Amino acid sequence: MHKIQSNQILNQTTQQEINSFCRNKTIENIIEIVNWVKNNWNIDITLDSDIIKGYLSDWSNIEGYAIGLCRPKDKLESAIIIRILYNLKIPYTISAGKTNLTGSATPMGGFVLSIENLNSLKPTIIDNCVVSSPGIYLEDMRKEVLIQSSNELCYPVDPTSRKEAMIGGTVSCNASGFVPGNRGATRHWVQGLEIVLPNGRLVKCKRGDYISYNAIFELDGQNIILPQYNRPNIKNASGPYTCGNGEIDFIDLIVGSEGMFGLITECEFKLKSNPKDYLNLFIILESEKCAIKFYKHINKLSRLDKVTALEYFGYNTQSYMTNKEYFFKDEQEVGIYLQVPLYSESMDDACSDWLSISKTSDCNISDEKIYVLNDQKSWNLFFEARHSMPDLALKKTKELNGISIITDTIVPPKSFPKFLESTHLLIKKAGIEYLLFGHLGDCHLHFHLIPTKEQQKEAISIYNKIIDISSNLNGVYSAEHGTGKRKKMDFVKCYGSKAVEQLKKTKLSFDPYLLVNKGNVIT
Repeated sequence: MHKIQSNQILNQTTQQEINSFCRNKTIENIIEIVNWVKNNWNIDITLDSDIIKGYLSDWSNIEGYAIGLCRPKDKLESAIIIRILYNLKIPYTISAGKTNLTGSATPMGGFVLSIENLNSLKPTIIDNCVVSSPGIYLEDMRKEVLIQSSNELCYPVDPTSRKEAMIGGTVSCNASGFVPGNRGATRHWVQGLEIVLPNGRLVKCKRGDYISYNAIFELDGQNIILPQYNRPNIKNASGPYTCGNGEIDFIDLIVGSEGMFGLITECEFKLKSNPKDYLNLFIILESEKCAIKFYKHINKLSRLDKVTALEYFGYNTQSYMTNKEYFFKDEQEVGIYLQVPLYSESMDDACSDWLSISKTSDCNISDEKIYVLNDQKSWNLFFEARHSMPDLALKKTKELNGISIITDTIVPPKSFPKFLESTHLLIKKAGIEYLLFGHLGDCHLHFHLIPTKEQQKEAISIYNKIIDISSNLNGVYSAEHGTGKRKKMDFVKCYGSKAVEQLKKTKLSFDPYLLVNKGNVIT
């Protein structure tokens, strides 16, 4: 059904107290307001600039500003704070682990509402799902699932930042990791959510509870018109989920919306059977063309859905990789990391199977070009190598007094070779140093530009041209990192001004004063 009924968290007395106190108050009365909140409900709220400064930027390094910080510990405190800010029309930015690369958690005035203390509900397995507070770190939840299920179940979403990212943040940005396809994204696993709306009311739902078939939800008697611009059916984190055909589950609207529609206070995720082991391979190839050929080969064999990682180490990655001498003998070589989960199959059988697949790929892969990474020493060497590339590239950029520019573009598989060829040519013509790596299983690779200070302006121009190339090939500007504040113009390029207007109407239905996560995506 499409009718959504929210619930009032605050009792009538609390509502009346808030309404009465906020009457005739403005942000000019902020000291009085903060003291009143502290004295009445003992909520963690502060105007201390020394404390607040730790919340003014995320991994994007975009610097923001805020007058206050609040760290509620449960949904009741969250509702109290949100209702007060709503009454006073004070904007606020929801902050989690701050691992976002597009400035989504960077405040642009008002308050920061951090979820770090929303952690009272520890991860708990119920009916092959895990329920948790949003302020729990993702990696902690993943480990707890393994412990509680005696290693029988797992939560497979594994972004690189899983140790620093909080669960609520991963839902908000639809985080994904190495697993190819839809099953690698958070949205695929979200089974239920609890959300405090911008007016302080609560919606609690499970997947399937609220489904619209005509691009309209009715929330508390008010129609919410949903955006209907078409999103390419590929790995996609470019703005909120839309219903091109008019059909959408309410949960899908919330997942990936970057906090535009409310604060997540509880999450429920599906779990899957945990493999008994993994086969880890690192395969050396002669060129990028061979890497694409290898991808096409295993896709043709319908083996992509059998792997949990197909990662690419391409152009110039050797220059920014520790332990490269262990894997590469030639500077022109590229590499693929392949991970295969094992359920009933033995390690020996899986190894034999994938060695055969590799050798029949017509990519000139010999035995000495395949590394089995299942001993601890080999794995440690590879793990260090994998994580060294972006770190060393960022270090080089700082030495050059430039700013790193990393693409998050993705195109459909049929357009992938053309996209790579055009982008390589564009960057090389400008003479800017770069490297290429990423998620080959999704045709989603990152061009990491390392411009000098003098090349900065040209590098930005090249980035914009890359966005144009991907859009012209029916791709999107963001496969996994969202839009935030940094990529708002990319959203316009990709979907057009009409899409902006559609999304703004939806936003206003939830948030009539445009208070929540100001500056993200469209506001």
